[in-house]
Amino acid sequence: MRPFFFLLIFIFSFFLPAVYANESAWNLLQEGGKIVFIRHAYAPGGGDPDHFIIEDCTTQRNLNQQGIDQSISMGKDFFKYNVPIQQVYSSQWCRCKDTAFYAFGDYLELSSLNSTFQGKYRENHQRQMKELQELIADWNNGEGNLIFVTHYVIIGGLLGYYPSSGELVITDKSLEVLGSIKTEY
Repeated sequence: MRPFFFLLIFIFSFFLPAVYANESAWNLLQEGGKIVFIRHAYAPGGGDPDHFIIEDCTTQRNLNQQGIDQSISMGKDFFKYNVPIQQVYSSQWCRCKDTAFYAFGDYLELSSLNSTFQGKYRENHQRQMKELQELIADWNNGEGNLIFVTHYVIIGGLLGYYPSSGELVITDKSLEVLGSIKTEY
C-alpha cells in the first residue's frame, strides 16, 4: 500500500503543476490586453528546401496531420476559455498561415513575422525585430489579445524564449513573458 501511495504523490506532483500553469495562463488571456506569440504547429523536419517559393506551399515544409490537429485543438481551447482576440497576424510561410487558419479562421499576413532562419531571409532579422517592436508599441491594447503566428527564430529574437511547435508564449506590451501554454500533438 505504501509504495502505491508514494507513486500517486509522484504522479500528481508531476502533472498538477502543468495543469495549474495552463489554467493560470488561460486566465491571463481571458483578461485581454496580452500579446500571444505562437510558434507554428508541428511541421516535420527543419528549415525549408533550398529553393522554396514563399507563394507555393508545395515547395515548403508544411504541417502534417498532427500539426493540423494541434492547430484545431488550439483554436478550440481559445473558444473554450472564451479568450478575446483583437487581431491574428501570421507569417507568410504556409505552415504559419495553416496554423492560423485551422486555429482561428481569419488572419492577416505580416511579413515581419517571416522566418529569418536561413538563406536570404537571415539578413532581414534586425529590421523585422524593429518593425514588430514598433507595431507592438503602437498597439492599442484596450480590447482582446494580439496573436502572432510565427517561427522559433522570431520568438527567440524578440523574447529570448525558444518555444516548441504549437506553443503559445504570452507577454505584456513590454514583451515580458508572463506564461506559456504547450499544445499537444
